[in-house]
Amino acid sequence: MTIRLTGTRRCRALLACIRYDEIVVLQGAPVLGAVFAIGALDTARVGLLMLLVLANAALVAHVFLLNDWAGIEHDSRDPARASRVFLQRGISRREIGVLVLLTLVLSMAGLAWLGRTPLLLGLLLMMASALYSLPQVSVKGVPLANSLLHFVTGVLHFLMGYAVYREIDAGGAVIGLFFAVVFSAGHLTQEVRDAEADARNGIRTNAVCFGRRACFLVAFGLFTLANALLVALALQGRVPDALVAVVALAYPVHAFWTWQALREGLPHVSVRRLQVRYRVLYAGIGLAMVTSLLLV
Repeated sequence: MTIRLTGTRRCRALLACIRYDEIVVLQGAPVLGAVFAIGALDTARVGLLMLLVLANAALVAHVFLLNDWAGIEHDSRDPARASRVFLQRGISRREIGVLVLLTLVLSMAGLAWLGRTPLLLGLLLMMASALYSLPQVSVKGVPLANSLLHFVTGVLHFLMGYAVYREIDAGGAVIGLFFAVVFSAGHLTQEVRDAEADARNGIRTNAVCFGRRACFLVAFGLFTLANALLVALALQGRVPDALVAVVALAYPVHAFWTWQALREGLPHVSVRRLQVRYRVLYAGIGLAMVTSLLLV
């Protein structure tokens, strides 16, 4: 069935194709990178932080719009996504392509205002997104390489915010490793969630290649490593020591929810529920970081 939209309704339908929930989630790394480097707060620094949020929002929107544009045929065959693809909203692939370019231009313009290094890191993130999504290369379907790409982009995303206020140094890079490991673990969990659809579409993700259970256990192992790394950073004085207590409270809850999803056999609904839950936990860890840093 063809849906015909005009004027304001078409604009609303087009904007509804943006994954706002993912934009919110992926504000964490660059914003925390900025908070670690910002120093004393003043009007100018807060203004730069607000611009970073806007530029990163446009960049993340670009990343997911490109993924949706490139993967529309696969998504249309996925029962969990078919009813929500942009074609079902009456939006054409060409229109999504225009929005892909517009969000890219807006993000790069914002990052250019923030400085040469944030712009360079933003360009690297854009290139990584293209490598992952575009069918001509599609690292998404290359086991291990797709995880490595997420690891690298996790570091870059953190440093993009860090570089707004400070030259990139070893201390910033080490803290960025925490976000890289979390990002890699989250990516593997998503692969477990989408394994059946990816297998039907011939996409050889880690979960398809090595099995959903093995991939899920590795993902939890990476989450465990991330928590251990955060504790080690706190003991070294690189991050607030209050985070040790936060991890001590959050990790057992995450472990229980992980065991629960594993016991249920890792169906799509269970893994999706786990994703929502651990995102809340890590948002709490991020909030504890911000609070501790700003109170110092």
